[in-house]
Amino acid sequence: MKIFLSGSIRGGRGMLPVYQFICGYLRRNAHEVLSWHVAHDGVEETESLMSESQIYERDMGFLKESECMIAEVSLASTGVGYEVCSAINKGIPILCVHQPDANVSAMILGNTNGNVSVKEYSDPEDLEVILRDFLGSL
Repeated sequence: MKIFLSGSIRGGRGMLPVYQFICGYLRRNAHEVLSWHVAHDGVEETESLMSESQIYERDMGFLKESECMIAEVSLASTGVGYEVCSAINKGIPILCVHQPDANVSAMILGNTNGNVSVKEYSDPEDLEVILRDFLGSL
């Protein structure tokens, strides 16, 4: 399955180990992570060589190809919110995951769109079960 992984880049990289865990899990289970760069620890340097237009075109191109989205929403990120909204408009299934102590936007938590699922995880084992259940339901 072609998956769009969404996570904060300019809004902070504090969740990088989680992005890497998600990306690794998806790849180990034969999924194609189109936006793998989110889990790359050098993405800031790579993106500094790109214009904002190039970044937008790349990410929206990946989203057009994607069959679903997995978004880590523990950190506030305008880009992640924009990508989630774009995925809603595309009509693809979306899984938003967050840690228990995260201050998640009401726009995510209060969303009643049937394609959006929001799950809280405490540790990698919880997250793996959530990912497996989401992907198994598609």
